[in-house]
Amino acid sequence: MTPALLWLTALMVIPCALILVLAFFRRGIYGGIEYTWTLENLALVFDPLYFRIFLKSAGIAGLSAAIACVLGYAAAYAIAAMPRRRQPTLLFFAVLPFWSNYLVRTYAWIVLLNREGLIVNIARWLGYNGELPSMLYTEQTVIVGLVYNYLPFVILACYAPLSRMNPEVTEASRDLGASAWTTFRRITLPMTVPGIATGFVFVFVLSIGNFVTPALLGGGQFQMIGNLVYAQFLTANDWPFGAALSMVLILVMLGLLMAQAVVAERASNGKGQSDG
Repeated sequence: MTPALLWLTALMVIPCALILVLAFFRRGIYGGIEYTWTLENLALVFDPLYFRIFLKSAGIAGLSAAIACVLGYAAAYAIAAMPRRRQPTLLFFAVLPFWSNYLVRTYAWIVLLNREGLIVNIARWLGYNGELPSMLYTEQTVIVGLVYNYLPFVILACYAPLSRMNPEVTEASRDLGASAWTTFRRITLPMTVPGIATGFVFVFVLSIGNFVTPALLGGGQFQMIGNLVYAQFLTANDWPFGAALSMVLILVMLGLLMAQAVVAERASNGKGQSDG
């Protein structure tokens, strides 16, 4: 594992450590870094102005993750219920969007939703001559874009535990008189919680730090934390404050990953005890 560990250390651990260090210095008068130790940047992160952006970003990311989990779990459940020979093909179509660039997929939504896009033209072809509400540059459009781009992660994360389930367990539940809903609620769902938690964390972590989708589909109408970090590094030239924002964001992500690991471990221990 030495090559992999060296690669991760050089390209992830060391850059993150540099970001951590920069957060404790001052911004120079004309930009750059003034190497004077301070905690002002961390305090500024929790200023109401910036903290609201954090909360809004978390809300958008959480809603996107929840919607993706519902849709992804349903898709994974349907795929797992298919005959084994058809499942690889269905999984192939589920991850097919990953074969194109993220920017291309996002721009496709702009082509689809703009005032001269496909949806407007279909509405006109069907005889609707009124003014359609704006479908671009809204918070809802950003959520749609995030769900679309990250949905395959949830499908794969949920499909793994669903495909490994022993069908005899659910059959035994039905034989003992449980309804389909009761079997799903008390057998299938608890056994697949780790996959749901993994998918949720994937989408949430990738969404809360995303700056491409809010910039393109949001049209700059509102900011998410990813856009704020981008602006601090490349526009405001305030690297220390951008580093402080990045550090807090990394801590949030690490906390979620640890929570997901705890959920997976508890679910695994519960499964082991039930098998015993």
